[in-house]
Amino acid sequence: MGSRPTVLLTGFGPFPGVPTNASGELVRKLARTARRALPEFRFAVAILPTEWNRAPRLIANLHERHRPLLALHFGVAGTAKTIRLETEAANICRVAPDAAGTLPASAQLTEDGPAVRRSSIAAPAITAALNAKGYPSSISNDAGGYLCNAVLYHSLAAAEARGDLLVGFVHIPQDLSEPPLDMTAVSAAALEIIKIALDMASAESSLTLV
Repeated sequence: MGSRPTVLLTGFGPFPGVPTNASGELVRKLARTARRALPEFRFAVAILPTEWNRAPRLIANLHERHRPLLALHFGVAGTAKTIRLETEAANICRVAPDAAGTLPASAQLTEDGPAVRRSSIAAPAITAALNAKGYPSSISNDAGGYLCNAVLYHSLAAAEARGDLLVGFVHIPQDLSEPPLDMTAVSAAALEIIKIALDMASAESSLTLV
């Protein structure tokens, strides 16, 4: 894999009511752009199945395989009118079927995990920067109880087990066909999220070493 730090980007496949998931297309496009813009980093991409059983296992495997400095996850929210940065994930499961027609096995993601795990990217600073650049953005402390919340929770747990690294989740509108948040704009905004998250992490590391 080389010595370059890795950024992990994930989106989702389809699920009931969403036959085409824009987050999958977004991360593919984003990775191509990011590799040109940030050649000092390696970008790994995965499209996660929207399934209660498979998605958490894949997240654990991706962390183990790629050992990312930053794991940034994307999903769609049908009601979203902004780029929405999630600040926390709850240890809950909504009783809703996944793409395989399966319901969650429990009302909790893990029996022994904390009630809440908090995102480790600087959501307020990133949101302010995106809005200043003309990308409508907001902060949310409710990632829902479906697979978006589950992936963020499990990714944060994997990061916690490994030590100091960054994990974030971004909800995007389901329809990216029209401005101001079409696919081109959201891809550009997502690249800004990566840059800001990495820059702030680098600045914090420099301060720690002083």
